Amino acid sequence: MMIAKEEISIKQQFHHWVLEYTDDMYRWALHKVSHKHTAEDIVQDTFLSAYSAVTSFKENSGPKTWLFSILNRKIIDHYRKAARNIEEREYIGNRNVIENSNELFNEYDGWNESVTVDFWNDEQELLDNHQFLTVLSNCISKLPAQWETSLTAKYLLEKDSKSICKELNITPSNYWQILHRAKLVLKKCLETNWFNH
Repeated sequence: MMIAKEEISIKQQFHHWVLEYTDDMYRWALHKVSHKHTAEDIVQDTFLSAYSAVTSFKENSGPKTWLFSILNRKIIDHYRKAARNIEEREYIGNRNVIENSNELFNEYDGWNESVTVDFWNDEQELLDNHQFLTVLSNCISKLPAQWETSLTAKYLLEKDSKSICKELNITPSNYWQILHRAKLVLKKCLETNWFNH
């Protein structure tokens, strides 16, 4: 019977903590993640974790301190998970771009003429066209990071190849291959999203 009373006491105590600390915890979580629903989910997860571990709560610190230590771990976990998701999407995106670029080359790593369609001679003053620039920017952003950096450093920032190689810590032959492939993938993206739209 003593266990039942102890369980009731813990539940009552925990209920009191939820009422007393939820607002402060929510404000802190919202400050850290800047998204209402995410902050609510993190606070809820915090209380679930705290409830399952409430018997291990030592009264060396106050309940608010204990709950906030769990909350902070949940916030860190949220950012770790978000970072892993971004890395995974970038890896998949980069792998897809690189794999798709392979069809642009023949077995000797030369340009595969059979996949080209040359629309470029029919278009005048493309760089004055706002819609084209939007498509161009979108195509550039889809390139793997190193390809995008190489392309923008050379053509937009007008850096020389030596400084780009040093910046990216790559060899000149690697740089020219990256640049070549980036231009071809960019050309294909523009043909698909601009010329054939």
